[in-house]
Amino acid sequence: MSMQDSIRIVPQGEIAVVELDLVGEKVNKFSTPVMMRMKDVITELSKSSYKAVIFVSKKNKIYIAGADIEEIKNLTTREQVEAAVKAGQEIMNMVEDLPMPTIAAVNGACMGGGCEFILACDYRMATEDSSTKIGLPEIQLGILPGFGGCVRMPKLMGLQASLDIILAGKSVNAKKAMKAGLVDRVVHPAILMDEATKWAKEIIAKGKGKAEKKYHPKGAVNKVLESFVGRGIVFKKAKEGVLKATSGHYPAPLKALEVIQKSYGWSDRSDALRIEREGFCELAVTDISKNLIHVFYLTEMVKKSSGVPGKDVKARDVKSLGVLGAGTMGGGIAYVAADKGIEVRMKDLNADALGKGLKHASDLWMKLLKRKSIDKYQFRQKMDKVTATTDYSGFGTLDVVVEAIVEDMGIKQKVIAECASKMRPDAIIATNTSSLSVTEMAKGHPRPEYFAGMHFFNPVNKMPLIEVIRGEKSSDETVATIFELSKKMGKMPVVVKDGPGFLVNRLLLPYMAEAAFLLQEGMEIKTVDTAYVKEFGMPMGPFALMDEVGLDVCIKVLKIFKKAFGDRVEMAPCMEALEKSGRLGKKNGKGFYSYDSEGKRLGVDETIYSALGLKAPTSPLSTKECIERGVFAMVNECSRALIEDKIVETPHEVDLAMIMGTGFPPFRGGLLKYADSVGLTYIETQMAEYAVQRNAARLRPANPLKDLAKANKKFYT
Repeated sequence: MSMQDSIRIVPQGEIAVVELDLVGEKVNKFSTPVMMRMKDVITELSKSSYKAVIFVSKKNKIYIAGADIEEIKNLTTREQVEAAVKAGQEIMNMVEDLPMPTIAAVNGACMGGGCEFILACDYRMATEDSSTKIGLPEIQLGILPGFGGCVRMPKLMGLQASLDIILAGKSVNAKKAMKAGLVDRVVHPAILMDEATKWAKEIIAKGKGKAEKKYHPKGAVNKVLESFVGRGIVFKKAKEGVLKATSGHYPAPLKALEVIQKSYGWSDRSDALRIEREGFCELAVTDISKNLIHVFYLTEMVKKSSGVPGKDVKARDVKSLGVLGAGTMGGGIAYVAADKGIEVRMKDLNADALGKGLKHASDLWMKLLKRKSIDKYQFRQKMDKVTATTDYSGFGTLDVVVEAIVEDMGIKQKVIAECASKMRPDAIIATNTSSLSVTEMAKGHPRPEYFAGMHFFNPVNKMPLIEVIRGEKSSDETVATIFELSKKMGKMPVVVKDGPGFLVNRLLLPYMAEAAFLLQEGMEIKTVDTAYVKEFGMPMGPFALMDEVGLDVCIKVLKIFKKAFGDRVEMAPCMEALEKSGRLGKKNGKGFYSYDSEGKRLGVDETIYSALGLKAPTSPLSTKECIERGVFAMVNECSRALIEDKIVETPHEVDLAMIMGTGFPPFRGGLLKYADSVGLTYIETQMAEYAVQRNAARLRPANPLKDLAKANKKFYT
């Protein structure tokens, strides 16, 4: 790789244009060799007679994607981290200290170290292209901005706007960046270099020189909040917000807040950067950061995968999609597809059902419109992508159809056969089933090689996971096409083999079923749910989750599993009573919790205990036992699914699916990463003890788990 060609100075008279174009890579990123080349370029510029410098990327829709994550991952000691961060800070200081004014001309993603780079420049121009996103996502990797971002951003934009970006690890588009003061001008991408050059000439002609880069609050409220007293209020509220959002499980946002509080208003840059560097070093060597980087790599693996490993299979480009069934799920599928520019044709039996599906999609875009994430023109443009029909008109030209009708095998097979007769012979049909056999369902399709599963999770607009289910006769091309379509829709696909509950529901069911036994043994609902959320880090406890899924659905799936897996699946007596109680959970406002008319959870319905024939709870078990029985039950079942049944190929897919499909705490790295960290011998021993103590055959360690523990092995080798 030629570093000279990766960052090059192109003279334009009295202006130097520095082109960023990392040779052999799709994106520009700050690796050590790139940083060393940048240092040489900045040194050359500092000794030159140029009167202005423009930094521009030659990559398509990428400015600088950030630092090289692989290098961060491999930093294991504090000394290594200190040296790497200090070197990066020094280069950003050199950019800031160049004698001539500098302009960052940004088109495309400008994240992490890229954002810190443009903060070190004097002026910033960005394009209005949808690919232009500017932000500091380091918090999502369990670290904080370490190349001056914690120091320069608050100084440029003020506390409130910078904390909003840094603590959430988020990015903003060009218009929002300009409103916040992160960029100075926004232009159309076609004229970026013309406008940047014109601006540089203006700066030279007017003798403006270097930019001041100091935030000047506008309005009385902002002036108060930026005062010495006001800052205290801002930091206090920010800390409360972080703790509420993370329950204290993620140290990075708290450390970033501490760093900004200590360094804000710095007069000595070196002191401020030292504070930032110390904070970065503290975080970078933690297990939490390494786990979050592991999760980052899980998502990167999906981007590079075709869904058919080891084979050169080309997915079809899907431009038009049919949706059978216009319920909440169908409307959600139509929304995520049309939102990404795919033409959608939605079919249901009558106009009322179609109206509900269209309204669901419209309501989701309306929320974006109200938040000003899209404008009225974009709203209309997206809505126009979705058309509706009560017959199969228009289905003859569709590339793929997703079936999202009632969970009944006979009805699904009949509708799939009917739909296939109205489509092109090579068109693909995918079922959104959550529990029925894809292989069995494929018998309704005249050409089962063009049939697979595409299991979305509810709510479709929020849940990132799609299980791509390979039936016995699904072709490689069909699997690859559904996998690629999932990515096109902005989702994270995981290919799974057909089997009861596929992967996620198969692992979740023992977790939810075990909660019912905890209830049977006298545990209070709130105590168990709170332990899972506050102590373990789940987004919601098992009882709240069952209410969300639907208690009738949970019981139905439990029975399916009982039929499939026999004695190892047990149903607590209280679940049988629950089936007769008429409680459905959130959807009829009555479950383990009660709900208001808007579906907001109010609190535990205290009549639930007597309704299920239980005594008043005394919570005799430790929260440690409650958590371990639920989580270890998932690990136990996973050992069978992964090793015996090979539902997925690798532990990576398990962890990605559990994080994206259930909200399993990312800071723990995923279910199997967590199991490895705890130790499989410990899990096997605890499971065996609980099985004896509670007379519970379901908790006995599975043979694959016992074999791994005996051999002192891990899921990740």
